[in-house]
Amino acid sequence: MPGIDECLLEAMRLPGARGAALVDWTSGLALGTVGEAPGGDHETTAAEAAELARMAAEHGTFATHGDESPPVEDVIISNGDSYHLLRFVDTSFDSSVFLHLWLGREEGNLALARIRLGEMAARLVLG
Repeated sequence: MPGIDECLLEAMRLPGARGAALVDWTSGLALGTVGEAPGGDHETTAAEAAELARMAAEHGTFATHGDESPPVEDVIISNGDSYHLLRFVDTSFDSSVFLHLWLGREEGNLALARIRLGEMAARLVLG
């Protein structure tokens, strides 16, 4: 079972990966980063991505109506040249972390990245 560094390095092996991070959405802090960051600053990127993750996780509109934890699996943001995939990680404590993968649109495969990030999130060992 991989830790943070191994998980992020595995994410960077996905086609089109530009950067990856594990972020705590309650604090907005990056727990680990690798590769590039949009705008060049991993901490700013983590804080801004955490705002999106927090909105999705805390608002009932986006949640399932069961007892799943976390209530949202992932958030996908696309722009002209890239995709941002935020994958929530179910943890034994408060499940307040997510993996953020930044993919180049030309080289990336969003469907593959979503599947692989889900597998990585399930295997990730924190603590």
